[in-house]
Amino acid sequence: MAEAAPLAPVIILNAPQLAENIGAVARAMANFGLTDLRLVNPRDGWPQERAWASASGAEWPLNAAKVCGSVAEAIADLQRVYATTARPRELQLPVITPRAAAVEWVEAVGRGERVGLLFGGERAGLETADVALCQTVVTIPIDTRFRSLNLAQAVAINVYEWRVAQADAPPPNFRPGAAPASGEALLGFYEHLERELETSGFFHPPEKTPNMIQNLRAALGRARFTDQEVRTLRGVVTALSRGRGKVLEKLARKKDSP
Repeated sequence: MAEAAPLAPVIILNAPQLAENIGAVARAMANFGLTDLRLVNPRDGWPQERAWASASGAEWPLNAAKVCGSVAEAIADLQRVYATTARPRELQLPVITPRAAAVEWVEAVGRGERVGLLFGGERAGLETADVALCQTVVTIPIDTRFRSLNLAQAVAINVYEWRVAQADAPPPNFRPGAAPASGEALLGFYEHLERELETSGFFHPPEKTPNMIQNLRAALGRARFTDQEVRTLRGVVTALSRGRGKVLEKLARKKDSP
């Protein structure tokens, strides 16, 4: 078994249905030197014997596969996450091909960043809320007359491009810049900001709240904040919320004064 690069991209399958497809994904990963497989709520549970049968000997991604309860959990330790989907979205995220994305993956890994590729389930693909947690959308330029692509095929195309780009990669930077924040840090910031916006009455009307949150997360995700920037922004949100409290206290005292 060939060893994968220590920081090779992570493959994340969200709600995969068929064990055979999971096994085929592991086979494609092994072909191109990836080992880190994460499964978000597999429909039939895990482990599944049929996955090992379909892997045709590529057992190591399956043996080490991590089962997660949500996409947020699966990306918590990653700095950059790419959503793979062919469906147009209302989110304003960069949309690139696997070949262009692979160049970014190699550069990010060279800087010591953890990169993830998020794939949707066979039936419905990715939900917009999951795409909003990513920073870029990757779309395979297939023929519009037949856009249906098997899950393992989609993974294979992406990881092939990773392997080709890696072979022509420049050496890592000697002094890399600050690493982007992890998925866990970003989600914490998003939820912190959203709580304060909810308190201030920003989300109006209420029925539009989910779409407003998704668009806000997508806009913030494009900035690719560093961990330090996320901490600073959370401090800003805290300061603003405390300032609002002080203003309300002053108004209350003024109202109660004779």
